[in-house]
Amino acid sequence: MRNLLLVLAMALLFLGCSSVTPKPKPNEKVFEQEDMLIMFALDAELRKHFDAAAEYFDILYEKSSRNEYRDRYYINLLRAKRYEYVENCIKEALKNESDDLQLRRYLVAALVGEKKLEEAKPIAIDIATETKKSHDYLVVSDIYIRQKHFDMALKYLESAYLIDYNESILDKMAVVMFVNLQRKDEAIAQLESHSRLHGCSKVICGRLVGFYSAQNDMDGLLNTYKRYYSEFHDSETAKAIIYIYSYRKDFISLLQFLEETGEDDDLLLKLYINAKNYKKAVALADKLYKSKGDIVYLGQSAIFEFEGAADKNDAAMLKKVISKLKKVVAVHDDALYENYLGYIMIDNDIDAKEGISYVQRALKKEPDSPYYMDSLAWGYYKLKECKKANELMKRVVDEIGMEDEEVSAHVKAIDACLKQVSPSRK
Repeated sequence: MRNLLLVLAMALLFLGCSSVTPKPKPNEKVFEQEDMLIMFALDAELRKHFDAAAEYFDILYEKSSRNEYRDRYYINLLRAKRYEYVENCIKEALKNESDDLQLRRYLVAALVGEKKLEEAKPIAIDIATETKKSHDYLVVSDIYIRQKHFDMALKYLESAYLIDYNESILDKMAVVMFVNLQRKDEAIAQLESHSRLHGCSKVICGRLVGFYSAQNDMDGLLNTYKRYYSEFHDSETAKAIIYIYSYRKDFISLLQFLEETGEDDDLLLKLYINAKNYKKAVALADKLYKSKGDIVYLGQSAIFEFEGAADKNDAAMLKKVISKLKKVVAVHDDALYENYLGYIMIDNDIDAKEGISYVQRALKKEPDSPYYMDSLAWGYYKLKECKKANELMKRVVDEIGMEDEEVSAHVKAIDACLKQVSPSRK
């Protein structure tokens, strides 16, 4: 394909740095092959064959005198790093067109590419003074940055920024101030001012995050993340906010953030549990069960509902909790829920034998658990099998002592049971 393009190019008149013919009317096709050459030129650009693209655009310009072809010709030469050629070509053209701004801009780009910064600088300054356009100010600032003259670079960046308050320009200003001039507070103040007037964009707040992190300023970091999250609601920023609140142990603010945003319901559930806010824990666990279908959430909901009940003997509540737990243990083989279900049934005199069967399932998984042995002992007590209950409670006391109030109450009740039966029953 490339050979064909070159043959076609050679078949047409090719003149680099040539004189200009009269300008055509807009949208007027000047010569027969124009559309074909445009297609070849754009294809070459797409393939990053910049030398070839420049050749096509030079032919197009020579045949049509359209400045847009001339501009693409020089742009592609600059992309191809033909800096010296562009410099010589434009200097020749400027002898007849000394006021052509665009040609002078290309000359500056070529000189910068050749690292002729001192030669490029006065031309760039003249252009910026004449046009007062942000792009031209940026070119001058770039030259000063390359020369490490950061104060002068900042001056031109500020001039560019004041034209349209472009956040990319402000970002460059902030980096120069923070990194090169060590004017860190001023850099942050500029970014903060812009973000409050124009919003906390990804560019500006992203830079603020970097600066506050560098200074280990957790307050600034948190405030920036919160403003950024209010704009974009992205999960990564939410994680950063959660991390900072957790690091500071500010669990009240963390809980409020999670309630308002719904970013991490599993963490919110843990906070409710730690705060013993069982009413909210039940509602959230039920919500998670419905949305995720994980039976564990139903089990948690049942436990929290029981723990949060004002009246542990409420029949309607017990029926609901037991129903939930039976659904859980039917499909989820977990000792925790089996023991909890069994103990509730035993302790509330609902069905001690069935309750014992659930506790025994739990003990098969964890045979040395003193808490599960306590549940089984209490089940035997409810069935008036006090000797069995007493033997188990001795093992429980050996393991965890009598400090637990419930264990202590069970020991006393079982001891009283033993005293009430005849010696032969003991």
